[in-house]
Amino acid sequence: MSPLRHVDEAPAPQRPSPRGHLLNERTADSYQTSVTEVVGRLAQWIPKVDQPTSGITAPDLAADVNRVDLERPLGDMSEALDEVESLYLRDAVYFHHPRYMAHLNCPVVIPAVAAETLLSTVNSSLDTWDQSVGATLIERRLIDWSARRVGFGANADGVFTSGGTQSNLQALLLAREEARARHLGPGDDPLPRLRVFASECAHFSVRTSASLLGLAPDSVIAVPCDDERRMRVDHLAGEIARCREAGLIPMAVVATAGTTDFGSIDPLGEIADLCRSRMVWLHVDAAYGCGLLVSRRSHLLAGVESADSVTIDFHKSFFQPVSSSAVLVRDRATLRHVTHHADYLNPAHTARDHTPNLVDNSIQTTRRFDALKLWLTLRVLGADGVGALFDEVVDRAAEAWELLAADPRFEVVNQPRLSTLVFRYRLNDDSEPWLWDRVNDGARDSLLSSGRAMVAATTVDGRRFLKLTLLNPETTVQDVAAVLDLVAEHARAAEYAELTTTP
Repeated sequence: MSPLRHVDEAPAPQRPSPRGHLLNERTADSYQTSVTEVVGRLAQWIPKVDQPTSGITAPDLAADVNRVDLERPLGDMSEALDEVESLYLRDAVYFHHPRYMAHLNCPVVIPAVAAETLLSTVNSSLDTWDQSVGATLIERRLIDWSARRVGFGANADGVFTSGGTQSNLQALLLAREEARARHLGPGDDPLPRLRVFASECAHFSVRTSASLLGLAPDSVIAVPCDDERRMRVDHLAGEIARCREAGLIPMAVVATAGTTDFGSIDPLGEIADLCRSRMVWLHVDAAYGCGLLVSRRSHLLAGVESADSVTIDFHKSFFQPVSSSAVLVRDRATLRHVTHHADYLNPAHTARDHTPNLVDNSIQTTRRFDALKLWLTLRVLGADGVGALFDEVVDRAAEAWELLAADPRFEVVNQPRLSTLVFRYRLNDDSEPWLWDRVNDGARDSLLSSGRAMVAATTVDGRRFLKLTLLNPETTVQDVAAVLDLVAEHARAAEYAELTTTP
């Protein structure tokens, strides 16, 4: 029971009812005012962004965030947005800036951003027809469109996901169940004997998926790559044969169409032929390289049509806001492995009635209508328009490689097939390997702290390298040259610091 209020204590100010913030027919005007203010602020803010980020440190920003008392609401949208500006917008990483060259983050097209407002406001859930209606049909149409672009036939299917990691997980779940169905004997669970093959450059989510799927700790076998960082098919064939001789079961091969570091594309056609002859599931992780589906370079994906499943990340090379991904399967019958019926959601009779409940295809239940972003993008720009944007960044990467290859300050690892370049600042040949590592890491860290540009870092053959990831058609060769000058400037400073402080 609350204590009695003292007679001369002033009454607490009354706040507007929380119901006034619910979106409905009575609050449509308030909704319009709030969204208009948000859009207006962003429209004023974005032109003022003059570098990819502020370079603030986590401890400094955490101090500001931790000072906010979440038990004392501001009660006013404008004040709350002022606070968001200081806690988020001021220091955010802006992928649209032409000197952001770090990770696989793209600038976004305006139709997709407009779709975000639509889908968030209506808030459809894509698990069942009775929560989504037309949204389900739009997603299904886009899955069909994507499958045709891949080269799958009329029996293909799929579903939108949160990203490449989830798409890879679902694909390998299907592969696991197909392998178990073929090899399950009386009293024998083949799970400990299942093996997955992926190149040494494959995405880490392959190992994560294997762990989540209950496979053995050594279930993922790394297949060596050639000089172009592509899976060697002869080694893959040897590993499959070795596993079978040892009584192990080849469950799946994961081929990569666009590795994260190098943008390399495994020889999909040769791998597909091998998988077909060995009766092994082929999954193609095209999270990065999927932009080729609408590009003038679509021939680089030759062989993908023979895969059993394919991952596509529209939020990488289709210029969509996060999240927008899909997993596609050549044979829709394999999706039965993720189909479970609940009387309160998708009872079995709805499948017999052909009610399109997309939860039948997904490992998610509640799911956003992310497909609307791609739908509006295609209806405004068209597939050729998206492909032209992706071709621009691939062209730019080729030009950037020429700059790097001709610049004695740098050592470049790869000639890009897509839009990433791995390189490092060059020291004297007699410098210790650890000094090369520290100088390049130091250059990247100090460049980030300056906020003037952003590049990524990675490890190649045990040594530290830098990486340019180009996904912005607005980035020019002059931007690349300016960033390389900044890298060299920070590397020289890092080298001097190391040489003057190391005993």
